[in-house]
Amino acid sequence: MHISFQIDTKQGPRRLDTDIHTLIVAGWAGRDHAAIEHHIEELAALGISRPSAVPLYYRIASNQLTQARQVQVVGPDSSGEVETFVFAVDGELYVSIASDHTDRKLEAHSVALSKQACVKPVATGAWRLAEVADYWDELVIRSYIEENGEQLLYQEGPLASLRTPQDLIAGYTGGGMLPAGSGMTCGTVAAIGGIRPAQSFTMELFDPRRQRSLRHHYQVEVLPEVA
Repeated sequence: MHISFQIDTKQGPRRLDTDIHTLIVAGWAGRDHAAIEHHIEELAALGISRPSAVPLYYRIASNQLTQARQVQVVGPDSSGEVETFVFAVDGELYVSIASDHTDRKLEAHSVALSKQACVKPVATGAWRLAEVADYWDELVIRSYIEENGEQLLYQEGPLASLRTPQDLIAGYTGGGMLPAGSGMTCGTVAAIGGIRPAQSFTMELFDPRRQRSLRHHYQVEVLPEVA
């Protein structure tokens, strides 16, 4: 999957083109066992079985990655999840923001299949991971949904509540580096008011030290679920 990012540098913005051929979703990526248990219970309320281990690494077809502002899903039971997205280009790691959009009805049958069933929106902007690595825990992820014509805060939490990208990469590779052409989503935080679908999803990674954000918005078109 060929995608392009705008990278902010001291010399100004530059374009970074890359091919992502390996897409990984890191699930159950919290540092706090109580927070992981809370998310497990959220999903259990939807009939979704407990994970076999934490964290888990789901391989997703790379053609599911998209930077489109409108995506299509089958049926009304899917929802977004804001996550940081790390990827490797020429030996360097970059961070962006993505949504692990997932079919919740199918998730009760198979988490792996439910994640494959939906595209994974990713922002068009990114930062060098080295620029924020020293204060990674201070960064905040948040998302908003639209309900009854009103934008509501749906998720919000510091990255201190989640495992670091380096930790997750080491767990996936057995201690090695993330290979070039690979991208990984790095876990999410709990939904405020419970997991639920919405046709408008906005996600953000906020850097409080530099007062900057990576943001991406997408609309969801629901296609009929034909029996």
